[in-house]
Amino acid sequence: MGITSEKIGTVRGVERIIHGQAVMDGAGVKINRVLTQPLQRRLDPFLMLDNFGSDEANDYIAGFPDHPHRGFETVTYMLTGRMRHRDSAGNEGLLTNGGVQWMTAGRGVIHSEMPEQEAGLMEGFQLWLNLPAKDKMRKPWYKDFQAGEIPSFETDAGAKVRVIAGSSHGVAGAVQREVTEPLYIDVELPAGASFSQLLPAGHNAFIYTYRGEVKVGDKAVPARSMAILANTAGSDGVTVTAGEASRFILIAGKPLNEPIVQYGPFVMNSQEEIFQAVNDFRAGQLGEEAHGAAAGQ
Repeated sequence: MGITSEKIGTVRGVERIIHGQAVMDGAGVKINRVLTQPLQRRLDPFLMLDNFGSDEANDYIAGFPDHPHRGFETVTYMLTGRMRHRDSAGNEGLLTNGGVQWMTAGRGVIHSEMPEQEAGLMEGFQLWLNLPAKDKMRKPWYKDFQAGEIPSFETDAGAKVRVIAGSSHGVAGAVQREVTEPLYIDVELPAGASFSQLLPAGHNAFIYTYRGEVKVGDKAVPARSMAILANTAGSDGVTVTAGEASRFILIAGKPLNEPIVQYGPFVMNSQEEIFQAVNDFRAGQLGEEAHGAAAGQ
């Protein structure tokens, strides 16, 4: 027997639909970038969402060679494919079908993400989650979760849900974060089924459809599109309905309401901190404790 879907009093509607931008990143990987820099304040604490997916090896085979990060977390969700991670903190792992890699860059890491396949479909997401000012210079952290380690459940309506972060219908996700309180779930809906999720009133939230087409209220959210959910006063959640068999991710988090200053792979709170990040990277000191900065736990 499945879990009964959560009861929502006042549902959130769709504020706007975002179709994303076709970009190339890394050494030439083709990506649909749906959460871009102009949306960072509106979707605080989230900084970026990329959806990659192709069965053409030339679209992904060059991968993401060594590159630095400081000041935020990256969450890579691999739907299909194999990607090898290595970083300057000595971590290494292989991300495979259904697996998740959660990396806290903190004061700095240099890492690579390289495909370990020469043909076939590679598909997934990378989400950037901001760190609060007090944690931006914390010690880096990393963990791989294989597909079987991601908690999941099925509702009475037939929705199959994987809980990457936060909690849904009483099921705790693989990762919890105190300050930003992120929710990250992957929902598969059969045709005609609905799924409801409680959302804290202050959280910014969005869904991204990657199979089929879903509706939030009377607003259609087609494949490869993001729907920013309205922060309606008094609302306590969202209900998503599938006209056809569909899959989407639902992401929500508590805004930090802190300055966001980004320069490429560095996201800090001031221009001075960005200059320091660049200088530390050039000096080979990106991940080191320096300048009196205290590392978080």
